[in-house]
Amino acid sequence: MYKSEPYELVYTYSDNQFEESKQIEIMAKYARTVGIKNFKTMYQQYKKTLQIINRRSYDNPTNFSDQPLELNAGEWICDDFGVKKLTDKGEVVACSHPIMPIERLVNIDTGEEKLKLAFSRGKRWREVIMGKDILSTASSVAKSLAPKGVLLTSENAKYFVQYLCDIEGQNEDVIPERKCVTRLGYMGDEGFAPYVDGLIFDGDVNYRTIYNAITTHGKYEEWHKIALECRKMSLTARIMLASSFASVLVQPLGALPFFVHLWGVDSGTGKTVALMLAASVWGDVTIGKYIQTFNSTQVGQEKTAAFLNNLPLLIDELQLSKDSKGNSKFDVYQLAQGTGRTRGNKTGGVERTPTWANCILTTGETPLVHGNSGAGALNRVIDIECNANEVVITDGMRISSALKKNYGFAGRVFVKLLYSDDNINVATHIYQDYFKKLSERDTTEKQAMAAAIILTADKLCCEWMFGDMPPLTVDEIADFLQTKQSVSAGERGYQYICDWVALNSNKFLSENVTVTIDIYGLIDGDWVYINNTKFKQICEDGGYNSRALLSWLKSQNLISTRGRNYTRGKRINGILGEYVVLKLPNYDDENDIKLSDYDIEVL
Repeated sequence: MYKSEPYELVYTYSDNQFEESKQIEIMAKYARTVGIKNFKTMYQQYKKTLQIINRRSYDNPTNFSDQPLELNAGEWICDDFGVKKLTDKGEVVACSHPIMPIERLVNIDTGEEKLKLAFSRGKRWREVIMGKDILSTASSVAKSLAPKGVLLTSENAKYFVQYLCDIEGQNEDVIPERKCVTRLGYMGDEGFAPYVDGLIFDGDVNYRTIYNAITTHGKYEEWHKIALECRKMSLTARIMLASSFASVLVQPLGALPFFVHLWGVDSGTGKTVALMLAASVWGDVTIGKYIQTFNSTQVGQEKTAAFLNNLPLLIDELQLSKDSKGNSKFDVYQLAQGTGRTRGNKTGGVERTPTWANCILTTGETPLVHGNSGAGALNRVIDIECNANEVVITDGMRISSALKKNYGFAGRVFVKLLYSDDNINVATHIYQDYFKKLSERDTTEKQAMAAAIILTADKLCCEWMFGDMPPLTVDEIADFLQTKQSVSAGERGYQYICDWVALNSNKFLSENVTVTIDIYGLIDGDWVYINNTKFKQICEDGGYNSRALLSWLKSQNLISTRGRNYTRGKRINGILGEYVVLKLPNYDDENDIKLSDYDIEVL
């Protein structure tokens, strides 16, 4: 069966597609009985080889000196004087020097095609890659290729477009086709980039460094030994490692992107080394290669996340993301959405909206989210504090040195096993079980989702590559999760206002305060009257939307209102004003404040 006779027999039916297909099925069935399972693929290769051989006999081949490929020129004259054609109107010149397509690039993510062109001016051949959309119109092809050194004008560009179309169509089986990609991660039936055989990168040059960093180096056994050691050093190190694997589970499990952030002001806690450990799962741990330092633009953050797609985004020293006023320029909520903003391009069209589904691992000196952060941001972040008393990774110099020499193996193994047998379904069941258990705790759905993915990844890792200890438990990770109350923007806003009242109690009339220069309002037992203008200012200073907060307070019966309004009129010291009437938290009876006689008229 390894002789050519079976393929020759089937090929005799190639003029009749129906008969050819029938004979392929018959022969493939027989081939399986003698141990050959890929007859159909081998036949297609045989057929393609014959077609190429037959094409070599064309009457008008390209005749460029030192040409990288011989093609059928058809009606075109292709020699060292350029590319031209004789028409009934005379000779037309497509290009005044040798140029030809030598490779077709097909993006396995988008399906878009590009051509690699080779051209010669003098003795040296050069190459350039252009999209089919550019090469299809005279105006765009001249504008794009001229700066690259191709001698094109608006006059001959239309003939050049026709030449490329003709020569590509006449050499479908001769021009080699290569798979390319502009981002990493799942590519449908093609597999997981960059682990697809023969794959080449054809994306933004700004991300070539990251793409090249996702590779293997050293020995898997050495990395495995270091990883086992780090897993036993601290719970935090184990969570970071599991989170790195968890990133590729986000999409197949239908989850949302999430953050794991290590923070602390103490140096030497091992935050950066823990991030390097997470990076070593996929590639080069050197800062600036796979691990990023902060990119100051929101567009840059989105594009980097979209390029990584399913691989974790790793950012070290996030405190550098602050502006001159100390405010963070890092948009947690937007990145956690998994979808970038729609933006226009230079040609007046709309750019492809970037998307991603991964885990984002960061380090910094302060928490990633604060009390005034939106609920959407708080929900998606697992903040882990690191201090000198609880070092994440010990002997950091030795560990980081070992990781720089051995990396990139584990991610490839994990992805391969994940898509083997029925492991996606296995992972789904594990995830659903963890999610159910976490949802029974005092945490939010999104926090439970993030934690469940991390626990799932750790359990799979224990089964597939680590047998040093049992999987992480719900109890071990639950302490790092936000409670429902801490996530609620209304709850946090209410507590913020109450704290502010306590700190500024000398500015409110009460039994103990009778004279003040700046009067913000009045404390009357369990209620406080806050000047409406002052209330808006307080909310703005704290990062809260005053109207949204008032709406929540009203729904919880924490403010006394007048009709549909959020305020009540009140006369204090003879002056009428609008006040937010807020109910204070309950205190012990002995601490209650009783109202004295004031010149007060409630409207």
